[in-house]
Amino acid sequence: MATAVKSKSRRKNQNNQPTVHTYEWKGYNKDGGKTSGEFRGASIVEVRSQLKLQGIIPKTVRKKSPPLFKSEKKISAMDIAMVTRQIATMLAAGVPLVTTIELLGKGHEKVKMRELLGTIVSEVQSGVPLSDALRPHRQYFDDLYVDLVAAGEHSGALDQVFDRIATYKEKAEALKSKIKKAMFYPAAVVVVAVGVTALLLLMVVPQFEEIFKGFGAELPAFTQLIIGISKWLQAWWYIIFGGMAIGGFLFVRAHRNSQMVRDRVDEIVLKIPAIGDILHKGAMARFARTLATTFAAGVPLIEGLESAAGASGNAVYRKALLKIRQDVMAGMQMNVAMRSARLFPDMLIQMVMIGEESGSLDNMLNKVANIYEMQVDDAVDGLSSLIEPIMMVVIGTLVGGLIVGMYLPIFQMGNVVG
Repeated sequence: MATAVKSKSRRKNQNNQPTVHTYEWKGYNKDGGKTSGEFRGASIVEVRSQLKLQGIIPKTVRKKSPPLFKSEKKISAMDIAMVTRQIATMLAAGVPLVTTIELLGKGHEKVKMRELLGTIVSEVQSGVPLSDALRPHRQYFDDLYVDLVAAGEHSGALDQVFDRIATYKEKAEALKSKIKKAMFYPAAVVVVAVGVTALLLLMVVPQFEEIFKGFGAELPAFTQLIIGISKWLQAWWYIIFGGMAIGGFLFVRAHRNSQMVRDRVDEIVLKIPAIGDILHKGAMARFARTLATTFAAGVPLIEGLESAAGASGNAVYRKALLKIRQDVMAGMQMNVAMRSARLFPDMLIQMVMIGEESGSLDNMLNKVANIYEMQVDDAVDGLSSLIEPIMMVVIGTLVGGLIVGMYLPIFQMGNVVG
C-alpha cells in the first residue's frame, strides 16, 4: 500500500522524468538564523536532502499552492535572448551544458520556460545533441538559432557560438523595438485625432444644435457644415465604424494567410515617408548582423545568405538576397551581386567588397550593422520628437475648429445685440 502511494507521488512525465513541483520551505541556516524560500524538486524528500547539502536545516517543507487565478505568461523573444546570454556566460565559466540548462530551468520565473528547458535537458541527458533537442521547438528557436548551435557543436566552441547568438538576439530585439516605436507614433496620431473628432461630433455638436434652434437666424456656413457632418455621422456611425472594424479584421486575416498580401504590404510600407527610410535601414541592419553572425560561426556563405534573407524582415530584401545567393552560387562575388540588385547603398557594398578582399567579411558586416542600428535609433528619436508637435497641431486644429464653428453664431448674435 505504501509503495502504491509512493508511486503516485512520483508520476513520470512524457520524457520518463519525475514531475517537478515548487516547494515552500522554512528552516535554519548554518548560523542558526531563521530562513525560508522556494525550491523546485520531485518530492519533499529530495528538497530536504538538497537543502541539507546547502547547509540548511529544513523545519517545514510543503508543496506550493497554485495561484487562485492562474495566468501563465508566454515565452517572449527577449526571454530566449536572456536565456541564451545566461547559457553563454555559464559555459564560458566552465559549467557543463546539462548542468547549465538544468539550473536555468529550475530558476526561471515562467512556468512555460521551465517546462521548455526541462524537456530540452531531458533530451540532452539521453544523448541527443543540443541542436536536435532544440529543433522541434521552432516557435522559440528558429532555423538560424539551431544551425548556429549545430555549427558550435561541430567546432567545439559552443560557448563562443552562444555568445554570438546572444549578441545577435539582443541586437535584433532592440532593433525590432525601435522600429515598432517608429510605427506606433503615426498610428497614435491618427487614432487619437479620429477619436477626439468623432466624440465631439457625436456628443458635443448635437448639444449646440439644440441651442441654435432657438436663435431664429441663419447660421454661418462653417457652423452649418459642422452640423451637417455631425448629423451624417450620427446617422451612419455604426456602419462607418463597423465597416472599419470588419475591414481591419479582413486585412489582418488576409495578411496572416496570404503570402502575396504580406509581400505587397512590405513593398508599400517601404515607400511611406520617414517610416520607409527607417524600415530600409532596419532591414539592412538585420541582414548585416545575421550574415556576420553566421559567417563568424563557421556557417558557409551560401547558407548564411539564406538565413539573412529570412531574417531581413521584408519581402523586398528577402527576394533580393535570395537572388544574390543564386549569383554567388554561380561564382559571382557578393559585392558584385549586391550592386546588380540595385537595392543596397554604395557604402554597404564597398564595406562588403573590403571585407571580401581582406578576409574579414564578418567584422565589416558587424560594423555595417552597428552603423545602421545607430541610424535607426537616431531616426526613431527624430521621428518621435517630430510627431509630438504634429499630434498637438492636428488635434488642436480639429478641436479648435469645432469650437470656433460652434461659438461663431454666439459671437455674431452678440455683435447684433451690441
